[in-house]
Amino acid sequence: MRWPWLIALLGLAACDDTPEVNVERAAGTLRIATYNTHLARGEAGKLVAELRDGSAQVDAVVRVIAAADPDILLINELDYDADREALALFQERLAAAGVDYAFSFVAPVNTGKPTRLDLTGDGKDYGPENAQGWGVFEGQFGMAILSRLPILSDQVRTFAGLRWSEMPGNLYPLDYFPEVALDVLRLSSKSHWDVPVKAGGTTLHLLASHPTPPVFDGEEDRNGRRNHDEIRFWADYIDGKEWMLSDQGTQGGLPADAAFVVMGDLNNDPENGDGRHEAIKALISHPRIRDAAPTGSAGTATADFDAVGRLRVDYVLPSANLNTRGSGVLWPAEGDPLHTVAASASDHRLVWVDIELPQGMK
Repeated sequence: MRWPWLIALLGLAACDDTPEVNVERAAGTLRIATYNTHLARGEAGKLVAELRDGSAQVDAVVRVIAAADPDILLINELDYDADREALALFQERLAAAGVDYAFSFVAPVNTGKPTRLDLTGDGKDYGPENAQGWGVFEGQFGMAILSRLPILSDQVRTFAGLRWSEMPGNLYPLDYFPEVALDVLRLSSKSHWDVPVKAGGTTLHLLASHPTPPVFDGEEDRNGRRNHDEIRFWADYIDGKEWMLSDQGTQGGLPADAAFVVMGDLNNDPENGDGRHEAIKALISHPRIRDAAPTGSAGTATADFDAVGRLRVDYVLPSANLNTRGSGVLWPAEGDPLHTVAASASDHRLVWVDIELPQGMK
């Protein structure tokens, strides 16, 4: 296995200048990162074509990832296709920049998946507003995991099919959606994944998601409510609650001694911006979670939105039984060679946490 701390850290095959942003790590650590790459496109197949041909944005995204060189990476906003072609092409782009991943996981998401219902009262039973998750085609805004550690594929659990109404104490807007939607509309706007990896003698659970933005709705706050409950799912899951049934037919949440990392663009800042902040506050302060509150040149912010400014919305939250050795937001300061590259790549920044290698790893 190629451990990146044995390589010339930050050696980028795809560029002429060396980034000055500080992403060094201690020896014997495992780097876990999440990055909303903003690579979703407006029509099916467009991303695949762009990855084949190349583009300035794709190159910028690759340079950002190469600078951090994570061992495990969750990508948000990489359009899903049934042939997994977009992911394969993206891995080729990364490999050309010296960033190799032997293992990957990708699965269908709820974006663009028809409900055949008029959810918004617009007189239509089709279109992005009436899909299980907002999307102009099935798989838009997908996600994927890349890993240098073996993925335990037979133990993966996904929760794309879980109905919102199945969550106890949910905030489902009963007075807004038609009654029939109660038995149809799903909780996850994309999906919730538990992807275990083999870390020496330890199983490390990667808990990945990308909740809906808590905006683009009305007084009923359907997106704000859903964002809250998509985040709250993880608190229930790591509490070992029994109510959730996976797409694979297995019941309940994590064992009390499990090692895990909650990761993804959760689309909610604990203090600022739109949305209900109770669920994200409860998650980052959960007794089973160690929140290192990574920082960059913009403080704890991880994204810069035109309408609302800088917010912390992307998270890598290790379980309290893992020891962290460093963390950060790859937000290069002005004057750093990567400053313009990172800004042109995405409105989000890559977030990383280094953990000590679990027992049994070298």
